Amino acid sequence: MLPRHARCGVSVVAVQVALLASTGGASAQSSERALPPVTVDAPIVAPHKPRKPAVQSAAARNRSAKPASSAGAPPAAVATSGQAAGTARASLEIPPAVVRYQLPQRSFSITAKEIDETINLRDPEDAVKYMPSLFVRKRHDGDNQAVLATRSWGLNSSARTLVYYDELLISALIGNNNSGASPKWNLIVPEAIGRVDYFNGPFAAAYPGNSIGGVLLMTSKMPDKSFATAKETVSVMPWSQYGTKSTYVTSQTSAAAGNRDGALSWLISANYRDGYQQPLSYVTNGSVPAKTTGTFIAPSRTGGVADVVGAGAVAHSQQTSANIRLAYDLTPLVQATYSFAVWNNHQTSEPQTYLRSTVTGQPTFAGLSGFAPNKFTWDELHVSNAFSLRSDTKGDFDFDLSASSYNYLQDILLNPYTVVASPGLGYSLNGKVTRMDGTNWQNADAKGVWRPDGIDGSHEVSFGVHGDRYRLENPVYASTVWYTAPSTGNGLLYSTGVGETRTEALWVQDAWKITPNVKLTLGGRLETWQALDGLNVNTTATGAGAITSVTTRHQPSLSSTNFSPKASLSYDPNKDWNITANFGEAYRYPTVTELYQNISVSNVTYLANPRLAPEQDFTGELNLERHWQDGRIRFTVFRERTNDALISQTTTVTDVAGNQSFQTAVSNVAAIRMRGVELSADKDNVLISGLQLFGSVTYVDSRIISDPSWTGTTTVVGKRVPYVPDWRAKVGVSYRPNEGWVYTVAARYTGKQYATLDNTDVVPHVYQAFDPFFVVDMKIHYNATKNFSLDFGIDNLFNYQYFLFHPFPGRTFVLAGKYTF
Repeated sequence: MLPRHARCGVSVVAVQVALLASTGGASAQSSERALPPVTVDAPIVAPHKPRKPAVQSAAARNRSAKPASSAGAPPAAVATSGQAAGTARASLEIPPAVVRYQLPQRSFSITAKEIDETINLRDPEDAVKYMPSLFVRKRHDGDNQAVLATRSWGLNSSARTLVYYDELLISALIGNNNSGASPKWNLIVPEAIGRVDYFNGPFAAAYPGNSIGGVLLMTSKMPDKSFATAKETVSVMPWSQYGTKSTYVTSQTSAAAGNRDGALSWLISANYRDGYQQPLSYVTNGSVPAKTTGTFIAPSRTGGVADVVGAGAVAHSQQTSANIRLAYDLTPLVQATYSFAVWNNHQTSEPQTYLRSTVTGQPTFAGLSGFAPNKFTWDELHVSNAFSLRSDTKGDFDFDLSASSYNYLQDILLNPYTVVASPGLGYSLNGKVTRMDGTNWQNADAKGVWRPDGIDGSHEVSFGVHGDRYRLENPVYASTVWYTAPSTGNGLLYSTGVGETRTEALWVQDAWKITPNVKLTLGGRLETWQALDGLNVNTTATGAGAITSVTTRHQPSLSSTNFSPKASLSYDPNKDWNITANFGEAYRYPTVTELYQNISVSNVTYLANPRLAPEQDFTGELNLERHWQDGRIRFTVFRERTNDALISQTTTVTDVAGNQSFQTAVSNVAAIRMRGVELSADKDNVLISGLQLFGSVTYVDSRIISDPSWTGTTTVVGKRVPYVPDWRAKVGVSYRPNEGWVYTVAARYTGKQYATLDNTDVVPHVYQAFDPFFVVDMKIHYNATKNFSLDFGIDNLFNYQYFLFHPFPGRTFVLAGKYTF
């Protein structure tokens, strides 16, 4: 095994108040067009003043003469999309991607300054915590399995959203789950984030069908002068659940530095985290083990028996990430960028038994093999590369060329095969070596923007070519001594999953400004997809791990070619209002792990299905928006139908000894339907200067329409779609009484959701249930000096305990200090 790598030491009330507030003079549309500038100012912490309407200076506008950067600040002028311009707050301005490609979606945004002031930020994904409808399944600080859930898709839908960091796609489209296919957030250093923008739905032809849930763009803050910043964060979480009582502490050091020297600008960032985590799983059993005490009697989420006999994965992780980004102006109108990122994780887990032998009085595993998978050592080393070349002529034609690659250089998990016989407390010498190294993917895009009538003409035609390749390598080897095993074990395979998917696409879109107040956007995307080289090796084994049979299967190749039309109509009745209707069809293709991966994680077995069909999704929405210079309120009605929806179904399997395991397989559900409403509001200076209110509420009625392949004894037609909650709501207030202080209190609510197709998981507050939850967060931000700031915050202020399959964090205290040079 490779050596360890070096480590360094909203509510309705908010909406009503926003409506009563005074209006500003923001224009809904404008013929002026300012493309994003190359850089943003270095992040110097300045004394804060209450927000007031601001006007962009001529000097700031003139910076746009330099080539545009994906990390640049958003433009101040308005593209003909009806969103506010010249606002007091940068997050209310139009995102650069919308201006560049005239994207039809409505956007939600947040800037680094707002993140720094109002959010207890420990991980990049924390930045979207209070965005309408969004939820990240983050189980602990540094979680490398944090999936983004959107308004109509839940926690098992990693392949139904796209997450980008500059030109790099960090969505792991090798799978569609909340484990190994989660976005690679850990590549991003929190202090390097400049802005985050989110767009709902598959309405832009520029993005593939994986955008049916939405698109999240995270951009870095490239400097235009020398700067450096360092931040130290400590989080502390007391924990008490079942038989586990402890306090878990995580420390994190984050730093960034950069400069611009003539044509060259650079940004280097790094992050180190040393974290201890609450139990991520529990070991359950179908009965109280003989001759033991300490079992916690508990039902399963479906009403069966799932007595808790111990804590499963109780992990300690040490993570290091680093990122370098270079930008060079080849000419005054053409810029090249390159970025390289690396992430290293060393994680160990030590399960905890609650059982004691009535014979010896000592702790015991009672021979329950479920403890063994939770004892592990996991080493990961991932790297990414991204390159882009783009022009900003502001003339008849501009182009973007980009390519990126993500590689698992090392990904090796070691664990014992089973436990020693009762009444002992130990593990078998033999074990498993689970590998993902060799897994990789690449993406390439060539895009163009043609303005036949010039920069302010009535048409903007954008178009492009896309290609991607995803490769899975996932062998599981037997080992004779599990904790000193070589990377290939002792040569014997327990299983392997190998395969590849490829996609090629052509797309085109025309944004036609019919009148100064009306814009029609039409587009389409033609995609060809194939899956090939699928291979599965599966074995059966004795309880001690001796292989008794081997099955090898070469899986069939698959292919599909599909066209997806898009349409959007935007109308500005006046300078303060906008109405937009969007429609998009999209195809979400099966991922390589859905097709070819058989794997067991935390006592859950994921089964491959090599004959899956693509999802076909139809989404429509109607947006009504009222905006001010320092606020916005938006009401959206949406409806979505998905044919051949790829949904996983988990069943419980109990062996003759009473040990429980869980098997999950993905299948095509013939038709599902989701419809709902989303209301959001955000307003500064409400009633008094410096008081900001924000909030949102989302309701989704999700139903299974048809599933002829269902073979269970219950019915699924008319039941709720798994992992989609009925209600989500967020409400918060930030107050800036003077130049030095910012106080924020925010609450988040998520309603009931199911994990089973037939909605039989009705028992709440047990391991593997999906509970409704209501949590309150608070933060105090203090600018102690021009260069130094302090943060104190509490997440989950009232220590609400809830499960989303895993137990989620309780009350967590966060203390941070940041210095900017």
